Amino acid sequence: MSHIEPGIFVRHDPLVEPVPVIFDSPHSGADYPVDFSYACSPKLLRQAEDAHVDRLFSAAPETGATLIAALFPRSYIDVNRAVDDIDPQLLDVPWPGPVSTSDRARVGMGLVRRVCRPGLAMYDRKLSVPEITHRIDRYYRPYHAAVADAIEQAVDRFGAVWHVNCHSMPSSRGPRIPVSGWERADFVLGDRDGTTCGAGFRRLVQGTLQRMGYDVRINDPYKGVELVRRFGQPHLGRHSLQIEVNRRLYMNEETLEPNAGFERLKRDIDNLVAAIAPYARDELMAAAAD
Repeated sequence: MSHIEPGIFVRHDPLVEPVPVIFDSPHSGADYPVDFSYACSPKLLRQAEDAHVDRLFSAAPETGATLIAALFPRSYIDVNRAVDDIDPQLLDVPWPGPVSTSDRARVGMGLVRRVCRPGLAMYDRKLSVPEITHRIDRYYRPYHAAVADAIEQAVDRFGAVWHVNCHSMPSSRGPRIPVSGWERADFVLGDRDGTTCGAGFRRLVQGTLQRMGYDVRINDPYKGVELVRRFGQPHLGRHSLQIEVNRRLYMNEETLEPNAGFERLKRDIDNLVAAIAPYARDELMAAAAD
């Protein structure tokens, strides 16, 4: 069974006996709001999407997990940013509330992007405060509330929860990533240096992927951002792990079309998803026995 908030998110509920596992895909949305009025090329803009990530993890409900996916694009508003990650250079007047000083906002990649990509403006004008607050109230807050509600329901029922925040990453090096001694891995797992999930959960995901033959790195270069920061409290039984999938494994990065590797990767992620459900059950049983 699925619940859809049109243009905002879709929640796919468990199809079998539920387990306390939540997957969310915050950047796979491709429903572009009519008031976006961006000025850059649609083709370039769409390359910001984590295209097909919701499809890659679509087996989650078949294992008893919940899957939530954003329907709007991250380039419109990024739910994996803090709500105060505002770029003052984007606005026509000063922001009336607190503003963070994050590196992402300074380079135009904050809550609402000022650039489509480095050196290329997203808009041909400044945005107003009401435009930004509309995006926060209409899109950002409902998405966060949907993930929070799913997590709270799992904790209320089971006493713990395992949350996987799902993303894709470009195969090429980004401008802020050092060149020397670094190549893009197949998967990057982020737990903000061990602060958002128990080590056992991260090792389960890492080991499962490595046994399939994938190169997996931990917190390099992606440590996890707002969603895992907000929901990960392992000392309270709330485990949150960010997973980044290299796009070259499953799609043409220019056209966004699935490539010949898509089906193999989908099968492997199906197996990963299937491994998480019994892990959660075993952890609950171990906790109950203590």
